[in-house]
Amino acid sequence: MRQASAGTPRSASRTVKAAKPAAQPRTLTSPDKILYPDSGFTKKQVADYYRAVAPLLLPELVRRPVTLVRCPDGVESPCFFQKHHADSFGPNVHAVAIVEKDGGSEDYPYVEDIAGVLDLVQMNVLELHLWGARIEDLEHPDRLVFDLDPGPGVEWKDLVAAARDVRARLQAMGVESFARLSGGKGLHVVLPIRPGPGWDEARDFCEGLADAMTEQSPDRYVATASKAKRNGVIFIDWLRNGRGATSVASWSLRARKEAGAAVPVAWSELGRLRSGADYPLDRAMRRAARARGDVWPGWSAATRQKLPVLK
Repeated sequence: MRQASAGTPRSASRTVKAAKPAAQPRTLTSPDKILYPDSGFTKKQVADYYRAVAPLLLPELVRRPVTLVRCPDGVESPCFFQKHHADSFGPNVHAVAIVEKDGGSEDYPYVEDIAGVLDLVQMNVLELHLWGARIEDLEHPDRLVFDLDPGPGVEWKDLVAAARDVRARLQAMGVESFARLSGGKGLHVVLPIRPGPGWDEARDFCEGLADAMTEQSPDRYVATASKAKRNGVIFIDWLRNGRGATSVASWSLRARKEAGAAVPVAWSELGRLRSGADYPLDRAMRRAARARGDVWPGWSAATRQKLPVLK
């Protein structure tokens, strides 16, 4: 399941509808419904997980348009993406009107607090995917994501080497980036930047970096989503960085049988891990309980970085 870009209109406005007063999340119905059959995790355990990781999840999540993955009958039944707001989401899930590629306007959901997240869990939401910009300044991203997706035959050590390669290239341009497990089979390299460049500039930078890596190491990387070209190589997915495109939130669960979470990790940890799904729900909750400060040490300072010029 992949989220398509909403496109980049030359002039785009947004209207933030007045948020309703904070309320308690709705009563969780069917708390014993099993959403992850392989592990037995229930709807209540999903709600308890999001409540436990809220101090780490919310700083990234709040006031960003969010695309949802809903699994009404669990991960072994059909799940679907939903990017537009619905009144059924509950009183703590708010709406922002965003101009789309065709010139029309649609309401997108966002949350302000854990009550909004729990209202979404009540609607069987498992995954939270975010825009790279906040609703106050939708046309200027503040974080970019390189999603490293391994093709058949790629080992974990090769994926780790690719993430370190991306980091080294960015460091050579004077900026620092951060590693995140995807919760599935991949790795993310997240680059925080000071808002300023528009979506076209940000996307062009990410595409240029991916193309440069592919040209230098065509036996290791590919910058196109074509599955026919993916065997034995890593797809550097730069498409997460267009207007309307999304990337999974840090600490979001994934709608996969492993119940993995998209956990931020230190660069020094990567060699000790085994896969992008190394932290299932219960293990991710224990990690969150031990966490202190920023999601990533050094993140706050890195948010002041300017987007480099790709040479």
